[in-house]
Amino acid sequence: MPNMKSSSLRGIAVALSLGLATLLVGCTSQPEPGGSEPATSAGSSAPAGPTQFTDDLGNTVVVTTTDRVVACIGSFANMWELAGGKLVGVSDDVFDQYTLTSQNVSLIGDFSSPNLEQILALEPDFVIMTGASGGRGGGVAQTDLKPSLDAAGIPVAYFTVTTFEDYLRVMKVMTGITGRADLYEEYGTQIDAQIDAIMAMVPKREIKPTVALMTTYSAGTVVQSSSTMTGGMLADLGADNLADQNPSLLRDFSLENLIEANPDYILVVPMGNDTAAAMQALQEETAANPAWDTLDAVQNGHYITLQPKLFLYKPNADWAESYQTLFDILYA
Repeated sequence: MPNMKSSSLRGIAVALSLGLATLLVGCTSQPEPGGSEPATSAGSSAPAGPTQFTDDLGNTVVVTTTDRVVACIGSFANMWELAGGKLVGVSDDVFDQYTLTSQNVSLIGDFSSPNLEQILALEPDFVIMTGASGGRGGGVAQTDLKPSLDAAGIPVAYFTVTTFEDYLRVMKVMTGITGRADLYEEYGTQIDAQIDAIMAMVPKREIKPTVALMTTYSAGTVVQSSSTMTGGMLADLGADNLADQNPSLLRDFSLENLIEANPDYILVVPMGNDTAAAMQALQEETAANPAWDTLDAVQNGHYITLQPKLFLYKPNADWAESYQTLFDILYA
C-alpha cells in the first residue's frame, strides 16, 4: 500500500511547483494587443520592450533601449528627465534655465549646431532632436543629421513644441517610452487641469485687452504674434495681439508704430546671453522718444518685463505658472 503521507507531500510539492510556474509566467512582460508595450515599474527608465511611435516629422521611430540617450535641445532634455529618463549627452543650452538630474553627462555642442562626431562617440541607443527648421546664426538644422544617425542604426525622434498641447503630446510619447504613466499624470494631466482652472476664470468681455508682445535683444526688438509660445498663451487668455491685426509689425517694427497703436499692455521678453544688455538697448530707444511716456500701458504700469524662464524657454513643468502669470497681468 502506498505511503499516504508521502503521496500527500508529493501532491503538495507538485501544486507548489505549478503555482510558482504560473506566478513566473504572470510576471513576464508580454506585449499588449495592438503593439503597445506594458509599462515598467515606477523609477525605471527602460522600456519593457520595443516602443514604436510616429514623431512630429512623420517618421516611424522604434526605441528598444534607453540606457544611453542624447537630447540635442535643452527643453527636450528636461522633458526626458521629467518623463523618468536618464541622459548621457546634452546640448549646452540645457544649463540656461534647466537643472539636470542625470550624472556624468557629456556636452554635444550648441543646440543650433550639435556635433555629430560627439553624438556618435557616446554610442547612444536613442537621440532626441528638434524638428524646427534651420539653425541659429547659420548653424546646421538638426534634421540634417538624420541620414548619418540612420546609417549608424541609431533611432532618432524629432519633436516640435510651441504650445502646451504640443508639450502634452510629446510628454505622452516620452512617458510611453519610459513606461512611466504616473509621471504623465504628474507632469501632464495635473498641469492640464490647473490651466483649465485658470482659463475658466477669464472674464467674458466684449472688448479684449490689447497687447504688444516683444522680444528684445542687444541688437534690436521684434514683435511676436499669436503663433509663438507666449503669444499663444495670451490668445488663450483672451488678449488681442496687435501683431495679429497688423502683420506689418512683424516685418518692420518701429517704436513709432507701437506708439500709434497705443496697446493696453506692453510685454517684453529679454533674449540673449546678457538680458540686462538687451533691456538697456530698449530703454535707451524708448527714452529717446518723448511720446513713450504718454502711452497708456506705460502710464498704467502695464509695461512689464517677462521672465525668460517662463516665456522664452519652454516652461515644461511650469506651464501653469506661465498661464497664471499672464492671467494676473491681464485681469488681477
